[in-house]
Formats: sequence, structure tokens, C-alpha cells
Amino acid sequence: MDIKSVILAAGKGTRMKSETPKVLHEIFGKTLVGYVLDSVKNITSENFVIVGHHAEEVEDFVKNNYNNAKTVLQTPQLGTGHAVSMVCPMLKDYKGLVLILCGDTPLITEETLKSFVEFHKENKSDLTVMSTIFDNPANYGRIIRENDNSLKCIVEEKDATPEQKAVKEVNAGIYCLDWAKVCPAFSQLTSNNAQGEYYLTDIIEWGKKNSLSVNAYIMENNEEIFGINSRVHLAQATKIMQHRINEKHMLNGVTIVDPDTTYISADTEIGQDTIIYPSTYIEGKNKIGKKCKIGPMAHLRGGVEIADNVKIGNFVEVKKSRIDSNTNAGHLSYIGDSEIGSQVNIGAGTITANYNPLTKVKSKTVLKDNVKIGSNTVLVAPVEVEEGANVGALSVITKNVPSWALALTRSPMRIVADWVKEQLK
Repeated sequence: MDIKSVILAAGKGTRMKSETPKVLHEIFGKTLVGYVLDSVKNITSENFVIVGHHAEEVEDFVKNNYNNAKTVLQTPQLGTGHAVSMVCPMLKDYKGLVLILCGDTPLITEETLKSFVEFHKENKSDLTVMSTIFDNPANYGRIIRENDNSLKCIVEEKDATPEQKAVKEVNAGIYCLDWAKVCPAFSQLTSNNAQGEYYLTDIIEWGKKNSLSVNAYIMENNEEIFGINSRVHLAQATKIMQHRINEKHMLNGVTIVDPDTTYISADTEIGQDTIIYPSTYIEGKNKIGKKCKIGPMAHLRGGVEIADNVKIGNFVEVKKSRIDSNTNAGHLSYIGDSEIGSQVNIGAGTITANYNPLTKVKSKTVLKDNVKIGSNTVLVAPVEVEEGANVGALSVITKNVPSWALALTRSPMRIVADWVKEQLK
């Protein structure tokens, strides 16, 4: 059965205190809504992102990064139920399932969503709500079940009785709908509440009244529904993500010397027997081979491909570059927009000057196999250093260097005898 998703991303996020839309804040170089879109990419055929606050910015992000997603404007913003209703015209004759998620929950995983959908199908549900268990469920809507264990209703804490407040199962805010059966609910919701909004949770009562099969699926890891409402939450989610990602790599055969100070993006692949040293920060999408040594205090900024047995040392920054096997960049260097061969040695303080601030064009630096770059060299792109060539320390390379040549641009050394003694007279 076909599955589509609706991702709620129209909120202002007032508590973020930011001009950036909440869902475009980032963890390890990826936006919050990007994490949610990636969690459904292998499940859904099409995704609808509901936008409102700073709609153009969110629209641009989705358009430029996701081929199977489109944005739908919600204006005015009259609640979560109203937000989902915005897609009704586009899904007029749709017969499949619809997943509804929040765009500010970056910790939700593909595995959990797949299990959720399977539960929905196996139980022949028309409407399934994801729930989870909290020892302290304060501020969450409580899941109230029927005697047959199906879902009876969701009761918000302010409306709950003492007995209902004692329930530890809460609404996780993710829904799976048999769209053809539940879609009529969105034209029948009412806004008879203090906020004057159309609540998504009201579709449960509607489903019960219309004799639909309504159920709740309990997710195992309640961290996955952690929503971002402030910079404090953003930092907390980052730490959860850090622990989750580092643990996955270590279980797959990567040594992380100090997981507490190592940050690795979810889109980074790392081969076995690679060692990541402390205070290393890896963001964006990268691929690191086997038996590499990264760090300490290295920074990979995304778009980096590193082959096997490569060393990226302390205070080395790499961005949008490919580095072939057995190459060393030991310390204090910047490698950007570059293609580096195998058996290359990059001396301390080397810089690829890849950006022209006047034209705003970034050009490429190419170092072929067996090249040796002396310390404190500047490679002014576009430039190529051919196989086996050496570049002397303190050189500024502005022209291509042929194979097996030596390139030098520094002034000859002068020694002035007894100069210090003369100055002290």
C-alpha cells in the first residue's frame, strides 16, 4: 500500500528567539525538518511539508534538497488539524496511508516509523496514534484505552482527572491514517476551544463516532519524540544524537577515544578500525574509509570523501574534498574544494586558497599521487600539482606544477654576519 507523509512545519517557534524558522535550525549541519524528511524517505512516495512562518525560507530549503517533497502553505494558521486539512485537495482521490509527523522532532527514526506502519496494517487500523511511556508524563496528553486495548481518547493534562493523570502512556504526536476513511474528518472538525483552533487530536473522537478502528502503538524509545522548542532543547537533542551516533559507530568497529567530545553527523559513514580522536567535529555528509586516523581537534565540514589509511591530524579542516589512500595531513591545515591523490604528504600550515571574494567563485585544487607539500604553503586555486612533484616550504603556488618537479617561490636566504652585535652597540 502506498504511503505519503504530512510534516507540520508552519509554527513560529517563539521560544527559539530567532529570525530563523524553528525547523531550519541545525544539528551537525542538518536541519530539524531535514532529519524528519530523511526518516520517511525510504517509507513514503511523496511528502507534504506544511509551511507558514517564514514560509519562503522553508520552501526554498525543501525545494533545493528534497525531490520527493513539496510545501503547502497554511495561512492563517488555525491549529494542527487545520494544517493537515491543507493537503486534502491534493489527496482528493488518494487511497493509501498518510503518516503525520512534526517537523521539530529530529530524533525520530526510520526503524520506529516502519514498525509503526506495520502495527497499523497488522491490526487493520483505520487510524493509529503513536504513543510512548514516561515515568513523569507531565504536560503530555494521556492515552486512554478501551477494555479491548484499542484507543478510546487522548485527554490533555489540563482536562484530566486524577486517575487519568496517573496514566504514564502519552501521545507522541505521530499518526498513521487510512486516508480515504479519515480524510472526511478534516472538513468536520470544530474550533470550540479556548484557542479557537482545529486540533488534530479531535480526529480520534471523530473516528470513534464513525465506527473506525482506532488504535495506539507504543514506541520503545521515548527520546525519539523529543521536540525542539528552545535553544536548550536544541542542545539536549544534540547530545542525545551525539550519543546515539557515536555508539552506532563504535559497535560497527570504529574507535572513538572520547565520545563525550566527539561529534559526528548522522550522514557520515566510517570504516572499521578507523580511530576518531578527541574534540573532533564532523558535520554534513561524509565518507571515511578504514584504518584512518582523524583528529584530535579536526573539523570535517561536509562533502568529504576519505579513502583507507588516511591521517587527518590536529587543527586540520577539510571541506568538499576527496582524499585518496595513505595520504597524511598532519596538522594546522585547510583543505577545501580539493582532490588529493594517494601517498600525498601535506605539511603543517598548508592552505588551499579556493575562494575568490570578488567573484564569489570557489575553484579546485588537485594534488596527484605522491605529491609532497612543504609547510606553510598556499595553493591558489585553480591549480594542479602533478604526480610526484614537490613544493618547497613557504611557497605560494599560482601555476600548475609538472610531474616530479620542485616548485619554490620563496626568496633566497640571506645571512648578515654579526648583525645582532651591530644593533646592540
